[in-house]
Amino acid sequence: MKELIIRGRKAELPMFLPDATKGFVRGVSSKDLSECGIKGVVVNTYHLLYNDLVREIENKKGIHNYMEFNEIVISDSGGFQVMSLIRKNNKYGEINDDGAVFIMDGKKIHLTPEKCIQMQIKIGSDIVMCLDDCTEPDLSYAEQEKSVERTISWAKRCRKEFDRLTKNLNENEKPLIFGIIQGGNHLELRKKCAEELIKLDFGGYAFGGWPVENGKFLHEILKYTCELMPNDKLKYAMGVGKPEDIVYCARIGYNLFDCVIPTREARNNRLYSFKKRLFEINLFGLKKLDEKGNFYKYVRVRNLKYKDDKKPISMTCDCYACKNYSKAQIYNLFKEKNTESIRLATIHNLRFYSMLMERLQK
Repeated sequence: MKELIIRGRKAELPMFLPDATKGFVRGVSSKDLSECGIKGVVVNTYHLLYNDLVREIENKKGIHNYMEFNEIVISDSGGFQVMSLIRKNNKYGEINDDGAVFIMDGKKIHLTPEKCIQMQIKIGSDIVMCLDDCTEPDLSYAEQEKSVERTISWAKRCRKEFDRLTKNLNENEKPLIFGIIQGGNHLELRKKCAEELIKLDFGGYAFGGWPVENGKFLHEILKYTCELMPNDKLKYAMGVGKPEDIVYCARIGYNLFDCVIPTREARNNRLYSFKKRLFEINLFGLKKLDEKGNFYKYVRVRNLKYKDDKKPISMTCDCYACKNYSKAQIYNLFKEKNTESIRLATIHNLRFYSMLMERLQK
């Protein structure tokens, strides 16, 4: 699949979507996103509910108007927060067959599959994600099996509610709905989950769960799960964000990616730079993609050695920051705690990612 066309919006594949958790990407404007070549973002249903933003977005006539961003918007279901909050500490809520109950700062949010779909349709997402019972890979077989049973059951309810809410929309108005494949490190559970979700004929399928265990990327589990997905549907590697991991996953067939990594690392002194001009890099020809990176390096622009460096962050980058600022200038902006420093660093990292996608598309 070479491109995604949905509701009048188009993007070439593969595509990376930065996290706009509460309807914005930290540090940058929607205009900055577009100028970076970003063709889509991911917002989060749980965080929109928790921050009472759904009605505000509705009043603006949808997430695209709210963000002033007319590109593709995926809304995550809140399943990741089932893992990162409730499974980490049961004081934050409980998981039951009906859904998930979150308890945070005196607020109680009951997120059922039906409510999850209703919220995503209300805000006008282009791609709607099923509510899933997300797990970490090392959870016991018995717990993973329960997660898979819930994920399948919730997906059926999500599909039913989605069809009910969209039955009167024509094909140009209708969003896509994705199922999320769970099962942890257990291949037979991944297979069972995928087979049941495929019966529901979703518009795309996603790898669910944390893609890393003990600091190691789960190459074989990602590959196996990808092979379970129909080749005529979109394949989404949720939470995959390191450049070398994206390249690996693009090689094996995934075409959608999202992660907080580029924006978070921009705020934490890890900026990216290709080691060569991009057209000289054969990303599919690289034999090894390791943590050090064979095709990129880190530039820690807040380090003292750059305080007088008149060169841009990267000689291979065409972003606004690299065309208009030196490393020394950005170093001083960080030292002065000027918020423009975060904006410039974030613009640079997002442009690195969009350039990486452009190279993979070719």
